[in-house]
Amino acid sequence: MLTDEQIERYQRHIALKEVGGKGQQKLLNGRVLIIGAGGLGAPAALYLAAAGVGTVGLVDADVVDLSNLQRQVIHFTPDIGKAKVVSAKEKMAAINPGVKVNNYQEWAHAGNITEIIRDYDFVIDGTDNFAAKFLINDACVLSGIPYSHAGILRFDGQTITVRPGESACYRCIFPGPPPKDLIPTCSQAGVIGVLPGVLGMIQATEAIKFLLGKGDLLTGRLLIYNALEMRFVEVQVSRNPRCPLCGEAPSIKELKDEVDTVTHCDLGKK
Repeated sequence: MLTDEQIERYQRHIALKEVGGKGQQKLLNGRVLIIGAGGLGAPAALYLAAAGVGTVGLVDADVVDLSNLQRQVIHFTPDIGKAKVVSAKEKMAAINPGVKVNNYQEWAHAGNITEIIRDYDFVIDGTDNFAAKFLINDACVLSGIPYSHAGILRFDGQTITVRPGESACYRCIFPGPPPKDLIPTCSQAGVIGVLPGVLGMIQATEAIKFLLGKGDLLTGRLLIYNALEMRFVEVQVSRNPRCPLCGEAPSIKELKDEVDTVTHCDLGKK
């Protein structure tokens, strides 16, 4: 049963027929992992804490840098030099001390990611490079854990939700990392500061909907957003029978670290 304090805190959720007291209890029992405590992870972490998701994990080995503050809104100027997972946990606790935050001050890699994600219901990919994005996709698909992918650069962002065994995975769309120097880095091309906020909040929404078991997830749909034109475009995607991970004759059966060919954008590290 919800306490009086919880009923007051979450009354706007409880008033929703799609949530109610039972739905809020599902959120309180939920476990979401965020890999990357930067631009995408920052708004996702704040909103998951505010929503009362009971356990949130944060994976990031980086420290707060002055150049992060233009978009990574969970970190403040006094946090410069502090571990991002520590800085983020402090803000989440200030919003909602009832949420348990597990910190993993390390980079996710083939040797540790399966162990990290195994205790979570849903994963949010807030990383900044293609090697990490393919690793997260592979680990979640092989472990059967749904997750939300997102990426941003300049004024453009994209996001999709993957339900292993049911919907297209990241490799169904992009079989492997792009060639080196094909896509500019964030420091080269830049990124508008509000862009990761839009995409990160969509990712948090997907996690909350999954925990509630309500609404339609972004499965089989790649949502593309252009901030300059204020336009959303949805592209239907299907499972690829030739996907090297989830296709009919998969060649990827165990995790390995891809060569980090290019930094996608400064979302989880400098």
